[in-house]
Formats: sequence, C-alpha cells, structure tokens
Amino acid sequence: MRKAIDHAALIAKPGSEILLDDFDPGFTGPFDTKSDAEAASAENLTHLAALQDLFYADRQRALLIIFQGMDAAGKDSVIRRVLSGVSPQGVDIHAFAAPSPIELAHDFLWRCALVLPARGRIGIFNRSYYEEVAIVRVHESLLAREHVPPPVPGGDIWTERFADMVAFERHLVRNGTIVLKFFLHVSKDEQRKRLLARIDRPDKNWKITPADLHERTFWESYRHAYEQLLTHTSIREAPWYIIPADHKWFTRAAVADVIVRSLGALDLHYPAMSARQQSQLALEREQLDAGGDTPPVTPVNA
Repeated sequence: MRKAIDHAALIAKPGSEILLDDFDPGFTGPFDTKSDAEAASAENLTHLAALQDLFYADRQRALLIIFQGMDAAGKDSVIRRVLSGVSPQGVDIHAFAAPSPIELAHDFLWRCALVLPARGRIGIFNRSYYEEVAIVRVHESLLAREHVPPPVPGGDIWTERFADMVAFERHLVRNGTIVLKFFLHVSKDEQRKRLLARIDRPDKNWKITPADLHERTFWESYRHAYEQLLTHTSIREAPWYIIPADHKWFTRAAVADVIVRSLGALDLHYPAMSARQQSQLALEREQLDAGGDTPPVTPVNA
C-alpha cells in the first residue's frame, strides 16, 4: 500500500506565526527508509508525466512552483530529480541570481513577472522575488542599489513588500495560475556537511565560493527573515510548504507528492473535438488507410 504524506503537517498555517523550531528538518514522514521514499517518488514521477501531458493539453491554467531555502538546502537537486520525467516542451526553469542593472531599474517583481508561465505550462523559480525579503533584508545595504522611495511615514518596507507579494499571488491565482511555494528547511549542521562535501570533492568545487561560507555567518539573521516571510506570505490561496531537507530523498518525495496531488485535484480534460472536426479526422483517416495522401482540408482546430 502506498504510504501517504500528511500535507497538513508541512504547511505554514496561514494567519499563524511561523517558527522554524516547530518544523523538524530531519523529519521523514511515513518513510522508514530511503528506498521507501524513492519508490513513492518513482510512482509520483510516472503520475506527473501523465498529468503534465493533460495539463498542457487542457490549457486552462498555469503552474508556478517557487523554491526558496538556505544555501545547500537542495533546490537544484529537487528540481532536477522531480522534473526528470516531464516533457521539457511544457516546462520553463528560471534561476534568479543578483539582479542586473536593468532589473534594478524596475520594481522588484518585474523580472519574475516577465517569465511567468503561460497557460498549460509549468514554471519553476529557483529563488524568486522572495529574495527581496530574505537576502535584501539580511543585507539592507542592498536596498540602496534599488533606488526605492522611502516608505510612507510610519510605514515599513518589509511589511509593504509582503503585502505586494501576497496581492501579486492572489492576482495570479484568480487568473488561473496555481502557485506552489516550497521552503526547503535544512539544519545548520546538515548545511555544514554539504558545504564541506563541496570543498572536499573536486567535482563539487565549482559549486562553492567564499561568499557562500561568509553568508553562513548570518544564519540566525536568515532564519529570522524566513520566519517573517513565511508568517506574512503563507496565504490560503498559495500557502508555503515547509519541506524537511536534511534527507534529500524525503525532500524529493514530499515535493513530488504535493505537485502530483495539486494537479490531480484539478478538473483536467483533453480538448473536446466538435462534430465537424471529428468528421474531418475520419475523412483523413480513410485517406491514410487507403495509403494515399490526404487532400488539403481546413485544419481541425479552425
């Protein structure tokens, strides 16, 4: 029997204060072993491939998947593994590094809004506009590059940005975009082990820079910033899933399960063919059965 992951245990409850101490980064849910989780993941990846085909054909909605987390939380790994079975034709992946001068000349949502997924497509954001209330909040000097006007008297730029993000996501949801947000919750000790592995293994040296080690000294500041963004931007329409990330095999299983269940809950259909279109296809089939070329006809989607 397939082991079920309790999604409710992973959600940052909207309207509640979120403290990361309440979420165990080493939690493995219903899985006793890595092989159990990988078996569940493999089953979900099969379902995901079929659902993506239906989602792409239905063209009624878009799916936006956002990944946030500390350095070495496993964002790249999850994206690579969970989406290994889907067709690249319907998926767009965007990794958001430090903004360029052109991006800094616009509002902080602009560069992400430019690459939102179209209906029928899945968009993956590896980091996102949430960096504006994570790294920018930890390093407030970065605000000077953005040339933003000062907040109104008595206002607070972080509260204003939370409100903007929530309004943006509610707008997306109302217009047919499903927004799934995953915070990969890794412990400080597990991060240390992963950074050491990047140093000790020559094939991973390229993945680490002195800046990564420097940022680790701000661990508590980042933790506080993430608790604040999870508290203020987990909403009913687009809640945050806090995914335990100390065991990558559970992280992958949990993320895949949420995506599959979210798509599976939709009323998806392949496009219906009109009687005229069906007649035309029947005609073309007769021609193909006879071994001849089909005559020029009006396209079936006309």
